[in-house]
Amino acid sequence: MWKKDLMWAYLIHVGYNMWAEQDAEYQSLSNGYAEDYFNASDKLRFDRDMWELLTDQMGKSGVNTLVIDLGEGIRYESHPELAVEGSLSKEEFGGMLAKLRQNGIAPVPKLNFSASHDEWLGKYARCVGSREYYDVCRDLIDEVTELFDKPAYFHLGMDEETYGHQSGYRYALVRNGDQWWDDLFFYAKAAGKNGARPWFWSDRIWNHEKEFLERMPKEFLQSNWYYGGGFDSEDQYVRAYNVLDEYGYDQVPAGSNWGCQWNFEGTVNYCSKTCNAENLTGFLQTVWRPTVKAVKYRHLEAIDTVRRVREEFIAR
Repeated sequence: MWKKDLMWAYLIHVGYNMWAEQDAEYQSLSNGYAEDYFNASDKLRFDRDMWELLTDQMGKSGVNTLVIDLGEGIRYESHPELAVEGSLSKEEFGGMLAKLRQNGIAPVPKLNFSASHDEWLGKYARCVGSREYYDVCRDLIDEVTELFDKPAYFHLGMDEETYGHQSGYRYALVRNGDQWWDDLFFYAKAAGKNGARPWFWSDRIWNHEKEFLERMPKEFLQSNWYYGGGFDSEDQYVRAYNVLDEYGYDQVPAGSNWGCQWNFEGTVNYCSKTCNAENLTGFLQTVWRPTVKAVKYRHLEAIDTVRRVREEFIAR
């Protein structure tokens, strides 16, 4: 029996300084579809009108959860030095959250602390492991938790922390072994102390399966991701859905129209057929584009896919 409150979630960005430094060697993330946003910017790449258009469409399409990657998008009171030109005030953003709730969409905060995706942390991204770093991370988690009025979940990222994912950066950092786990538990504790369930990307399991299964608590919500078109259960990225299920992890499988338009549909079909209903908290659609007009059609396509797939799922 599927959960009555099954999550149909969408990931959206307010901040987008999640990859290389502003002056790093060029590397395209556009995938042939849009302007390249790989390098960081000192100006916020976010369009409020686009946010209103997209979130309105989400409400009409059955999206009931919005994971909001904040990054440099908010002018934090605890650390205003992280703001860029155009960062939103907490007052403005609070009004945006209130409107989401009025439209039946639960907002979930996301701060990605992966060393591959923390350029939004500015100088503190170069201080991982220091007391100053942990103080800043704790401050931000506390402030965002208050801003979101004690959310049920807090997505803390932690994906793709490898040298390969940082090969085009000017500065690369990878935490190994205990350090990666110690920091993951630190973020989780900071979010959990205020009642939020920690939520993480699950790709650590791909190359560290035994370690992952021994050390990752069941209390942490998982999102494995695979964005291809063929769902081969022997593929390590696809297989991870079934391993998480076998070991009893609650999960929100993530799909995307990043490179394959039918991937989200494939993700829902595969996981709903091969995973236990009690372990599926919901599904997450991702676009990996900023919230700007230049990529409007990619967002609308992804949202409409959620609508269609959800309707087909309910009609089964």
